[in-house]
Amino acid sequence: MLIHIDSRSPEPLFEQVVFAVKAALAKGTAKPGDRLPSVRELARELAINPNTVVRAYEVLERDGVVVRRQGAGCFLSDRGSDLAQGEKRRQLTDLAKRMVTEAYHLGFRPEDVKKAVAEALDDVQFETKRRQS
Repeated sequence: MLIHIDSRSPEPLFEQVVFAVKAALAKGTAKPGDRLPSVRELARELAINPNTVVRAYEVLERDGVVVRRQGAGCFLSDRGSDLAQGEKRRQLTDLAKRMVTEAYHLGFRPEDVKKAVAEALDDVQFETKRRQS
């Protein structure tokens, strides 16, 4: 799995790592059971502080995206989030509101936002085939 970061982005580096891992799972370029690079390997590859990678891995573990196996490393999980369905729905609604608000301030029309969401869903493919099996 390739992880890319942008040191010029205002988004914190650890959040970029978290998003890259989640995106790889969502797009299917990484699969449950895949091993993540060690903290040292990824820090060296991305030329960032190892503490940044540790923080990203901690967030991924907290979110249920990875599991740590003592002495073996971090592996992508297939169990999904442990959050209650109501909390998941609330977080989805919050994400949608934030996106729509930002799109409004960038001058986009509702049709543009709907098209962008549809394109993003197509790009990610949302793993519907895996869930339907």
